[in-house]
Amino acid sequence: MTSVTGLNNNEYQIARGKALNRNVGVDKTCDFVKADFMKMPFPDNSFDAVYAIEATCHAPDAVGCYKEIYRVLKPGQCFAAYEWCMTNSYDSHNKEHQKIKAEIELGNGLPDIRVTGQCLEALKQAGFEVIWEKDLAADSPIPWYLPLDKSSFSLSSFRLTAVGRLVTRNMVMALEYVGLAPKGSQRVQAFLEKAAEGLVDGGKKDIFTPMYFFLARKPHLE
Repeated sequence: MTSVTGLNNNEYQIARGKALNRNVGVDKTCDFVKADFMKMPFPDNSFDAVYAIEATCHAPDAVGCYKEIYRVLKPGQCFAAYEWCMTNSYDSHNKEHQKIKAEIELGNGLPDIRVTGQCLEALKQAGFEVIWEKDLAADSPIPWYLPLDKSSFSLSSFRLTAVGRLVTRNMVMALEYVGLAPKGSQRVQAFLEKAAEGLVDGGKKDIFTPMYFFLARKPHLE
C-alpha cells in the first residue's frame, strides 16, 4: 500500500495536518513525524520518492540537507522540490537588492537565501543527478506576487491592499491593547508587512523567485 510520511518540526502544524488528513479520509495512509530534516530518523534507502515545497529553503546548509534526503531515498529514485531563491539577476553588491533580500529573509524566517545556481551545485555535491530544473515563475502568465501587491485591488485580497493593511494594523493594535492578542503582535504584523513588500519588490525586479523547481535523481548502485 502506498503511504506518505510528512516531516515537520512544529507540533501545531503536525496537529493541523493530521486533522486535515482525517477530514478527507487519508489518515490511514498519510502520517507525520516530528523531526529535523537535517537529521531524519529514518534508515538509509527508505523512500521511493521525496518532495519538498518551500521547505528546504529554510535549511541552514543546503548541501547537508540534500545529503540527508539523498541518504533516505532509495537508489534510482527522485527528489523534487520548489525552492525560494534569488535569481541570476540578483546583484549582491546592489544595496536595494540587499534590502529586498533582507526583508524576505526576516519576514519568512529564512537563512541566507541561495541563488538558483547554488541550489544546483548543492544537489550535485550531495550526489544527485539533476534531471530538470527551471524557474517556473519566468513563464507564468500571471505574476506570482500579484496577491501580495498592495497596489492591486480585489475583494478576495482586500486585506493585502494598502487600505486592508491599515485596517489590519489598527485591529491588531486594538486587540493587543485590550489583551486579546499577545504582546508583540504589532511588531510581528509590521515585519510581515515588510516581508510582503520585499517579496513584491523582488518579484517585480526579477531578483527573487518562489517557484524554482528541480527534479533530481539518486543514481542506481553500481
